[in-house]
Amino acid sequence: MAEKRGPLTAEPGADRYGALLAVTEAIAAQRDLAALCRDLARRLPSVVRFEFIGFLLHDPSRDVMRVHVLETSESRTLPSGMELPVAESAGGWVWTHQQPLIVPCLEAETRFPKGLATLKDIGVASLCMFPLTTAVRRLGAMGFGSLNPCAFGEEELAFLEQVAKQMAVAIDNVLNDEAAQAAQQHLARERDRLRLLLDVNNAVVSHLDFRDVFAATAASLRRVLPNDYTSLALHEPEGDRFRLYALDFPIGKGLLHEGMVNPVEGTPAGVALRSEKPQRFGESELRMFTAEFVKLLLAEGIKSICCVPLRSHNRTLGTLNIASLRPDAFDQEDVDLLTQVASQIAIAVENALAYREIAELKDKLSKEKLYLEGEIQNEYNFEEIVGDGPALRRVLQEVEIVAPTDSTVLILGETGTGKELLARALHNRSGRRGRTFVKMNCAAIPSGLLESELFGHEKGAFTGAIATKIGRFELADGGTLFLDEVGDIPLELQSKLLRVLQEQEFERLGSTKTMRVNVRLIAATNRDLARMVAEKSFRSDLYYRFNVFPLTVPPLRERREDIPSLVRHFAQKFARRMNKRIETIPGGVMIALSRYHWPGNVRELENLIERAVILSRGADLRVPLPELKAAAGDEPQPVATLEAAEREHILKALQAAKWIIGGPNGAAAKLGMKRTTLQSRMNKLRIARHR
Repeated sequence: MAEKRGPLTAEPGADRYGALLAVTEAIAAQRDLAALCRDLARRLPSVVRFEFIGFLLHDPSRDVMRVHVLETSESRTLPSGMELPVAESAGGWVWTHQQPLIVPCLEAETRFPKGLATLKDIGVASLCMFPLTTAVRRLGAMGFGSLNPCAFGEEELAFLEQVAKQMAVAIDNVLNDEAAQAAQQHLARERDRLRLLLDVNNAVVSHLDFRDVFAATAASLRRVLPNDYTSLALHEPEGDRFRLYALDFPIGKGLLHEGMVNPVEGTPAGVALRSEKPQRFGESELRMFTAEFVKLLLAEGIKSICCVPLRSHNRTLGTLNIASLRPDAFDQEDVDLLTQVASQIAIAVENALAYREIAELKDKLSKEKLYLEGEIQNEYNFEEIVGDGPALRRVLQEVEIVAPTDSTVLILGETGTGKELLARALHNRSGRRGRTFVKMNCAAIPSGLLESELFGHEKGAFTGAIATKIGRFELADGGTLFLDEVGDIPLELQSKLLRVLQEQEFERLGSTKTMRVNVRLIAATNRDLARMVAEKSFRSDLYYRFNVFPLTVPPLRERREDIPSLVRHFAQKFARRMNKRIETIPGGVMIALSRYHWPGNVRELENLIERAVILSRGADLRVPLPELKAAAGDEPQPVATLEAAEREHILKALQAAKWIIGGPNGAAAKLGMKRTTLQSRMNKLRIARHR
């Protein structure tokens, strides 16, 4: 039976006082618990005979007694580190009751079967245990075992109790030192982690490019959170893939590199992206992924990886990834730190992407500005549509109808009739008038460069592509694109153009990135597209896509009533440009100009008037009429309308009467009509004397 006793007070002998003093000196000299235990195990058996010595410390976090066995000649068979419930161990009883426990004969002890079974198995016959208690706290119990029954007398027990009291102070000091060191290490670790977050924050503030942020913080991250591999993978929604934008892998074999493109599916980063939560994977889990990128990671020797999503403003930009050549290298504390770092880097990534987008928009805006500055200098604008004849009024009414819509318009007509003017009129009267009007003559660009002009190209897309070029569709985004001479577009390019018109998306030459635009198309041609479709030289589906709302511009010979207005307009325009003064246009000149058939239409008339202003030295416009007669002699004269013939006849009578209307020698008398009747006809036919 166990013998329970109160505090022991027997006086130890002189030799034991010396031993107790030696224990005190050992306690003062040792600050390491393991070294102290070895010192006691060496000193005490010379004073008190025992074969086993050890102590049990209470673990308050788990409420168990943890066994610590001191090394003696017999103790190597005892398991150190074993844990016992407080209620089932002899040490727990001592700790709870704060009294010594003396067991003279272990075979007779029936309590604490779980704790004493091991001692019985190795032959321990008697046992004594003392509480380890200081003025501050209760630590546990200290025990001594002997292979002989009733091995401990009163004198030995008193001495061992004093030893236990000294040991309590020593253990408390050591535990306090360990706690202080642990706290210091924890504070140092927290300081390093806070410094890392500060470094990342400073890098975000100091650098515009997230690659510079990554480079500035990769070393700090490796120091605080040991790893062998760090990378940034940004998500590209077009194609649902990752692109490796930053990589820090000093000991890698070179299998991985920046710019690599990997699918989202089948990768650890893809799991983090989809779940929007940090993910950790070991080597066995990595082998379950199918992506080639993961196979390269394994080939590099990666044993564990942690992927954290880069979240910013309710969207996931990509992932921050760290990996190690060691298995199970990252714990939850590391994941929490990496999550904080990722939130900072996400800000840098978003800032960089926004800066790049702004730079692209500024570049596009500058190119639009240059384009528009060139367009401002163009000779035509909407206000320069001159004429009031019925044929032109009919076309302009159709422009008023279709302009507010976003429908595709096909402008048909002979060359030089002013198709571009109508295209500008459509744009200026539409809801897109605040955006860019971009024009391109498809016949003026070599077929090999036409695709690049329309859709743009990336740097290095072909020989001579030394820089990225924005195409006309991108320039016209949100506005109107006018394609002149669409009948000259090669067949191989027509299918791509059809896709843009139907889907409003395309790819630059040399790029796989799909770009979306919002463009209204106006096409023009002087060719018979329907005949070209029949001859298989133009795609029928593209023709139908163009031919949503056809507008036919009449040739100048069908709107002769507008020729005088056009002549006056061009004369004044070029006179101002050449700093000349043109006041009159001779009547005969105007008649000749009105009778000419104008195969080159308005453009031919404009060029002729410009040449006439150059030749004019006075206030009268000198038109080189022989050129018109020579050209007119080559082709039959068209039959004039009745109204035009009447107008020409009245003009001849007025010129013969020197523009005198009434009187016996006036034009009315020559025409055989009343003066008021002639004046009425002149007003109807818009006949007035030009000064």
